[in-house]
Amino acid sequence: MHSSVINKIEKARLYAEEKDRICMQSFSATIKGDHSSHLISLKEDVWTCDCYYFSLQGLCSHTMALQRVLADIIPQSSFSTDSA
Repeated sequence: MHSSVINKIEKARLYAEEKDRICMQSFSATIKGDHSSHLISLKEDVWTCDCYYFSLQGLCSHTMALQRVLADIIPQSSFSTDSA
């Protein structure tokens, strides 16, 4: 393997370990719920989900699940108080 590739792999490993280097600004994902899949997004610390419950309450199990999964790299200001 070329030495420059080895250096990039090592650098990537360090970046991944030092999660404070990463600031998630936008993100979207699909999560498979019990009844259907839902599109969740985060943009500028604002979560959205296309499920009915989110449209009523402004939070849901889908967004809270992704907040838990991404807890180390999502700015804390984007967490709802109910997701802890």
